[in-house]
Amino acid sequence: MTNIAFTAPHFKATEAGMEILRNGGSAVDAMVAAAAAIAVHYPHMNSLGGDGFWLIQRAGEAPVAIDAAGRAAAAIDPQLAPPSRGASAAFTSAGTVAGWQAARDYIGQFTELQPLQTLFAEARRGCEEGIEVTESLVAALRKCEAEGCEDIQQLYYPDGKLPSSGARLRNPRLGALFERLAAEGLDSFYRGALAEEMATALESAGSPLRAADFQDCHADLQPPLSVKTSLAQLFNLGAPTQGVASLLILAIYDELYQEDWDELQRVHHLIESTKQAFLVRDREVADPASLSDQWEHLLQPEHIRQLAANIHPDCARPWGKVAEPGDTVWMGALDRDGTLVSFIQSVYWEFGSGVVLPELGLVWNNRGLGFSRDPASRNFVAPGKKPFHTLNPAMANFVDGGRVAYGTMGGEGQPQTQAAVFARRFYQGLPLADAIAEGRWLLGRTWGETSMDLKMEQALYERIGPQLAALGHEIRPVPQHIEMMGHAGGIYIDANGRVECATDPRSDGLALCETLD
Repeated sequence: MTNIAFTAPHFKATEAGMEILRNGGSAVDAMVAAAAAIAVHYPHMNSLGGDGFWLIQRAGEAPVAIDAAGRAAAAIDPQLAPPSRGASAAFTSAGTVAGWQAARDYIGQFTELQPLQTLFAEARRGCEEGIEVTESLVAALRKCEAEGCEDIQQLYYPDGKLPSSGARLRNPRLGALFERLAAEGLDSFYRGALAEEMATALESAGSPLRAADFQDCHADLQPPLSVKTSLAQLFNLGAPTQGVASLLILAIYDELYQEDWDELQRVHHLIESTKQAFLVRDREVADPASLSDQWEHLLQPEHIRQLAANIHPDCARPWGKVAEPGDTVWMGALDRDGTLVSFIQSVYWEFGSGVVLPELGLVWNNRGLGFSRDPASRNFVAPGKKPFHTLNPAMANFVDGGRVAYGTMGGEGQPQTQAAVFARRFYQGLPLADAIAEGRWLLGRTWGETSMDLKMEQALYERIGPQLAALGHEIRPVPQHIEMMGHAGGIYIDANGRVECATDPRSDGLALCETLD
């Protein structure tokens, strides 16, 4: 039995990826096609001017990770706190395209690669014929308008007014950029005439990025972080992502888990595991060159037991830390050879810095806001450093031989939603679609939100909210299936080769699983 599958938070990305898979392409090429397409159809969530991270696992082999994070400009002044938007916020390079190239270089050792012209077909079509405006895009445009992002309005307000849901938007200059990358190769984004043009445009806008920063940007192929639980070996990205927090939440939960827990105890322990993991994350995660001596011990059994011992089954830890927002897209793919991909890319806030390279229709990220401004922090901003990233795609190999790729968008919600989906599917045994659709919670800040309390979707709140409050959780209800809870998805291949895939009802997504003859 040979299966292929793809899941994404926008149906056009899924369709683009599945077309490559049906035609015999690899999961990596399918992901590049979808990544290009979703940068067009969900432009507020991601862009070629952002960053990305990959987990790739060929059947029967250990996964490999790709860190495609940009670095702070060489000319950045650490003493100047940049604004959230504008050219001064556009001070980290963009690693997304370098990540595409690194993934293709890796998988190209084992299978034939599809031409970039083929992979970019849906992205070009969307740019030239127009995309359908989603409610999610309207909400992001409205927020940018309130913040005075003039570049975004010039690009996405064709009549000078906020477009309505269902309208069509074209970006032919971005389409021309895809054509150029297909003709000149992905490396032209960083070296050569195209890179020089982008660097000049950013400098003219007032960004500290220069051509040398483009030349210094590259993606790193590396082993993933991993931790072993009773169910599986879990994989995620290392620093500078919060992947270590995602792994710690599930490892702590696994250490404490009891089969007779009711829903209240399951959710309480996941929230309290999150608090422990976030305290470690905030202390330890930074540029890989700035990590402490403790980094190698964070996922060791003794440390996990110590963190688990801090959790009380009948009492919530007080919580008031400043949290991080974030916008992104997660996607998963499975090809006929059994290669599984977990992938994520982002510009950080909706539309990133709000800076558009006008001749290319390209939005630039504001990932530099992930740096600390405290000189005592290991995440303190400095030239050439990578900022802290909320992005972290996940994967697991089960003791029975099954495999899963899963993830979500949503800033601080990413580790929490990953844990909720994983726990519901693999501890409780819910179908994957139900594990994703069930009511969720969020401790901290995420897409479109500034509050830092514990938020819970209405149906789940009605079931256990008052009981959680009695344990000491400061909690408030939010509408059911609200976008702030992220866009999750997953692909699960069980030990017998059967495939289960799902996407989030909170998104505009689509998940497709097909059996090939």
